[in-house]
Amino acid sequence: MIRIFMISDRNNIIERFGSLCRENSYTFDSSSDIKIITELLEAEIQDIVLIDNESDSFVTKDILKNIKPFCENSILILLAGKKEVDKEIHKSINSIITEDFTDTLVLSVLNINLRAKNSLNKLADTNKDLAASLYRQNTLYGISSQFASSLNRERLIEFMIEGLDKTLSFSLACTLSFCSEEEPVLLLNSLYEISDELLNAIKVRVIYNYNSVFEGQEAPFKLDTDSLKVIKYVKYPANRFNFTLFRFDNMFAAITTGDTFYGCVEVFKENHFSTEDSKCFQTIVQQVSLPLKNAALYQEIIETNKKLERLEKLKSEFISIVSHELRTPLTSIKNSLDILLSGRCGEVTENAEKFLSMAKRNVTRLSGIINDLLDLSKIEAGKMDFQFKPVSVNTVIDYVKSALSGLAKEKSLELATDVNENLPEVMADSQRLEQVLTNLLSNAIKFTPEGKKITIRSELKNASEIKYHPCFEESMKNLIGDYVVVSVEDEGIGIAENEYSHAFDKFAQIENSLSRKAGGTGLGLPIAKQLLEAHNGAIWCDSIINKGSNFHFAIPVETISARQKETLSIS
Repeated sequence: MIRIFMISDRNNIIERFGSLCRENSYTFDSSSDIKIITELLEAEIQDIVLIDNESDSFVTKDILKNIKPFCENSILILLAGKKEVDKEIHKSINSIITEDFTDTLVLSVLNINLRAKNSLNKLADTNKDLAASLYRQNTLYGISSQFASSLNRERLIEFMIEGLDKTLSFSLACTLSFCSEEEPVLLLNSLYEISDELLNAIKVRVIYNYNSVFEGQEAPFKLDTDSLKVIKYVKYPANRFNFTLFRFDNMFAAITTGDTFYGCVEVFKENHFSTEDSKCFQTIVQQVSLPLKNAALYQEIIETNKKLERLEKLKSEFISIVSHELRTPLTSIKNSLDILLSGRCGEVTENAEKFLSMAKRNVTRLSGIINDLLDLSKIEAGKMDFQFKPVSVNTVIDYVKSALSGLAKEKSLELATDVNENLPEVMADSQRLEQVLTNLLSNAIKFTPEGKKITIRSELKNASEIKYHPCFEESMKNLIGDYVVVSVEDEGIGIAENEYSHAFDKFAQIENSLSRKAGGTGLGLPIAKQLLEAHNGAIWCDSIINKGSNFHFAIPVETISARQKETLSIS
């Protein structure tokens, strides 16, 4: 119904406009008393306010000043006559009509202004809806960012509830969360306080909704009102909800990824939820599901890593204990065999010497395996000692070649060197470099058929000149500056290209009939790799099947600072 109010003291004008408005089904009232006018305008918003500029009982400018606070949503039209219209009045009114306007023209002015008002109201509503939509979008974006920033399941549920509160302004949210490691928790986020009687009713409703999700299936957890843990957050405890809460509009959704159930949530609101509210509710609940799954997987990874760390520690302790326990009897056995072979306990027959020598070789081999296990255990525990000092790599090569020449001769292998005589010294632990080279040369002898050749090379190279297979990129990319590079080249069985990176795995041996026949623990290369990393160096290989393998390692030439020595020398 269109409401039109006229401010005038002229009865003929009031009668004319009153008749015109009533004929067109408009509600019409009038007055010239300022008190009545302000009370009426304050009590009820008028669509159009007509002000008679020819009235004698008031000044139009004063009237406009008094009614302005109550006419923000009304159209102000001035009825002009012979009196001059004050310039200030033009700033406050929407239109002017004169007494000589015909009824048709007056009605046309009224209708034009009413249509303009309706258009403005629609635009305001549209802008209001747009602002609300933008607010929702910004809120949803913010919630998405929060979901992406956390892998804590309890925090993710909190973010979800905060988002629902911002976008829906709910009266009560009942969230059954299975994200706690101990037991399910009912989180109540309430506008007002909840009595014990109402709380029990809410718990019954939550358990019913929970069981309905698994209708026809076994629920993951048995719930009852007595044992269900409740955590309440109340905004305004001075007020209290009663059972009329269950008459409020409500929405319910399960928090699930399809295969995993994380809980469910129901929200209540005194006013009706709109279609946009429903979409927003479902979106937020769906958004939290995937981060909750990621958080659960992350927690599983953490727990698995803890178990692996414990197992690794137990393994290292076991290796250390067993190795130490084996070393003492093996030393006694080896000494006893040496005494027997020396003849100090009596003459040794040829057959006896054969078996005693075999026993000694196996004791030596077993001692080597134990030493490898102990070294690996020390390195992994960070307890390997390093004594850094200037070292000539060529001297290390000569020593290792001499020590293993007898083993090479047994297989009729030619052992050769091709070294750069002008190599600079490097800061290194000579004993550990000997261990690295011994492992490489022993492997070359082991996997090279009789009558072939093995060559040990040394040269000075810049990191940019070193060529390597892409699988070693991670360990080689940090090499900078000059390096002494040592290579052990054999004519053995070779390694397939796809096995390069596995050559340095613990307890790994490349699948090959000859390699299986040769045996071994597979610890030599992993130990060499870790010893070289402690020297800020690197190790890599290249090979051709049945033609031979080249194993290379590099030691930096630059002087190692005292701080680096302290870091590397861990006892």
